[in-house]
Amino acid sequence: MRFTFVTLFKPLMEGYFEDSILKRAIAKGLISVDYLNPRDFTTDKHRKVDDTAAGGGAGMVMMAQPLYDTLNHLKKESPDVHIIVTSPVGKPFRQSDARRLASQKRHVAFVSGRYEGIDERLIELCADEIFSIGDYILTGGELPSLVMADAVCRLVPGVLGNVESLETESFETTLLEAPSFTRPKSFHNLSIPSELLKGNHSKINALKKRLALAKTKYFRPERYLKFTQRESDEKSIY
Repeated sequence: MRFTFVTLFKPLMEGYFEDSILKRAIAKGLISVDYLNPRDFTTDKHRKVDDTAAGGGAGMVMMAQPLYDTLNHLKKESPDVHIIVTSPVGKPFRQSDARRLASQKRHVAFVSGRYEGIDERLIELCADEIFSIGDYILTGGELPSLVMADAVCRLVPGVLGNVESLETESFETTLLEAPSFTRPKSFHNLSIPSELLKGNHSKINALKKRLALAKTKYFRPERYLKFTQRESDEKSIY
């Protein structure tokens, strides 16, 4: 799977792919990463990519032309590219989106805005989807682009060493993932639940289900209510 990052700040992003799981995925040819800088496509002799906002207001806005020509160049080279623009006004990015992109797309491009944002006409002309990673404002779209790319990358077949680990992770189901433990058995007078150490897999799975329920109820009560309602509806059918 190929990822293209359209950004003014390539050095901010490169380092994320130089270690650990994603570095190995690139070495194995499971994913590839490349970058495009809108400054290389601007018609301004000073390589300018921003201008004052129409109607006034603080800050600068990224102009449509450099980004449009950047994406037009990319689409000519890769017609099937799926273009995602990061924006705090976009729809919330979910695990289901990561799964869909990993299974249905072979090339995804993330457009990272800067300053006060991107000329809306560029978004209307070029964006296939607009995503936000939360209700807060960041300096630019590079971090959201990396967050989403990471979520998609780990779902590409072969990227993770243990595929089974995906099945129990938070947001793969309605419930959050059960708490995790490792050695030592006791740490600061807190012990690993004894059932996890006895090797009875049916009892271990039952305990993990109870812990996942408790964790979801405490941290994400809306997901807990959704789960219990679904369980109730399924029982009523029978």
